[in-house]
Amino acid sequence: MSQHSIDPYRVPHAAPPARSLPRRDMRDAARGPFTSLAVAGPQAQQAPELAQRYELLHRLGVPTTANEDFDDLARDMATQAGFLYGFVNLFLEEQTFVGLHQPAADSGHVIVGRTMGRDHGWCPEVMARKKALPLHDVHASPRFSSNEVVDAVGIRSYFGAPLIHDSGTVLGTVCVIDPDKRPLSEARRLRDIVITASTQVMDHIVHAPAR
Repeated sequence: MSQHSIDPYRVPHAAPPARSLPRRDMRDAARGPFTSLAVAGPQAQQAPELAQRYELLHRLGVPTTANEDFDDLARDMATQAGFLYGFVNLFLEEQTFVGLHQPAADSGHVIVGRTMGRDHGWCPEVMARKKALPLHDVHASPRFSSNEVVDAVGIRSYFGAPLIHDSGTVLGTVCVIDPDKRPLSEARRLRDIVITASTQVMDHIVHAPAR
């Protein structure tokens, strides 16, 4: 079954539904440049950065909707790490998972959609710090323990790295998440996997044939 058509954040019919995270349909994620949108409040401070991100993605010809190449990269990263979920995540009006790997729809695990609010999860922290964030157990630090993703999906481990263009523009992140925590002794290896994946994604973005 294609993952692209799966509704976000639902569990199998035998279990109560997980709390949904704010999201937007992928048609909205594919809208034109951010500069054409009206922005107010705190988001206005992010408008120049987001407009720059859109301009660069447009110039490079990077798809801003679900993409099979990015899905493959997300799957390879998750498989190497031994995690259930892998993402190639562009920070647009919402976090947009152009690459997604997750369990099968009948696996009993939560099935996620292709978008999530910009301030949810741990990827916003990766964007801000511009370096990898290894969380072998999200509950090991109070700063990262309270999170909408923990509540909705029950995630215990997260490893993410930024997607940084040579111009210095941060386009998004790659990350893996899992409902099981990982031993601290595994943190360095898992961090290195997502860092390597971020390099591979950026190489694909910069050097892929014209789309």
